[in-house]
Amino acid sequence: MPTLEPIQRALHALGDPHHDVECVHVTGTNGKGSTTTMTAALLEGSGRRVGTFTSPDLHMVNERIAVAGAPIDDEDLAAVLVRLQAMEATLDARLTRFELLTVGALLHFADEAVDAAVVEVGLGGTWDATNVIDAKVAVITNVALDHTEVLGDTVEAIARDKAGITKADSICVLGDPDPATVELQAQLAWERGASAVWRNDHEVVLTANGLALGGRVISVHTPVGSHEDVLVTLHGRHQGPNAMCAIAAAEAFGNVALDDDVVRTALGSIRVPGRMEVLSTRPLVLVDGAHNPAGTAALAASLDEEFNVVGTKRAVIGVLTNRDPVALLEPLAASGVDVVYCCRADTPRALDPEVIAGAARSLGMDAVVLDDVPGALDAARADADEDDLIVVAGSFYVVGAARGHALGLPAHRG
Repeated sequence: MPTLEPIQRALHALGDPHHDVECVHVTGTNGKGSTTTMTAALLEGSGRRVGTFTSPDLHMVNERIAVAGAPIDDEDLAAVLVRLQAMEATLDARLTRFELLTVGALLHFADEAVDAAVVEVGLGGTWDATNVIDAKVAVITNVALDHTEVLGDTVEAIARDKAGITKADSICVLGDPDPATVELQAQLAWERGASAVWRNDHEVVLTANGLALGGRVISVHTPVGSHEDVLVTLHGRHQGPNAMCAIAAAEAFGNVALDDDVVRTALGSIRVPGRMEVLSTRPLVLVDGAHNPAGTAALAASLDEEFNVVGTKRAVIGVLTNRDPVALLEPLAASGVDVVYCCRADTPRALDPEVIAGAARSLGMDAVVLDDVPGALDAARADADEDDLIVVAGSFYVVGAARGHALGLPAHRG
């Protein structure tokens, strides 16, 4: 039976630092990382000192714990880990790596006396380690089938699990596009004692989400504010709803409208590495953390709308063993990806590249099998003409390795 008791005991042994920080809690099948980053930027822009806890990291574990936009430095991280080691020695149960990182983040935020923390769920909601916090605002970006072996094999079951982050007296922001899912989660939020529920297309409305040079132009209305024609410097139509959720979350946190200049400044310079990120041109190389069918469907839509090149579309793909490679690749095949460079993510959970290749060929795509991510990216670049597109996706392990290789970053994961 899942339980939060070990992490609760650990936090209690450290003086319950999570009670010293007011939080926004963000979950969702996709988009929670982008929404977390945008919410933090909006709260920072309104004059608050903000901590963020995100996952996974692309290159270094320090990325997961940040204050005022800066990852925790090695010295502070080491100090936190020493305290966690001492704490764990007093417990009769060992914490998982994610539980330790969650405790470490909350401890660091309390030490830094942040005014707000934006905390991204690792998996699901109800039984995720982060659900020890008593957040003022709970955000559920969307719900789709993912991690069904853990969360349930229906959208309803997954929606119920994610709704578990809503706490008594909190404001719940619901961004799912499906009215039935939104209404189910609204009902669950009220049952859990929410003080208000802001539903997509009801209390919160995305009235515009258009393509712009360098991103999107959106207009958003919330119960307390209205913002017209705001540039969001992120690629992909799906970032419009994510930005809507972020604006709603930041306004719900203070229950007051954000200054329009704050919204424009924060979202007009936002960057989320590894999410529809352009690394180079001629050929165009972009990386995206899409790792489930809903994610690759959003990626494919973005390729069609924003990156519909005249040359060949190529994809570097690595997948974990809990994924269906055919379902993952189908949207990319439909969007015109012709060649897949199948590689092995640097994790014991990586799916055999030959299996990925078989899935690609079954969908009518050519497949090239390579053993590692850097080799796959190099092969794609060697084959590509200047007018081609190379997209890297399938797993954050793959995106991190490709991004690090392309940008010449140290090959280091903590």
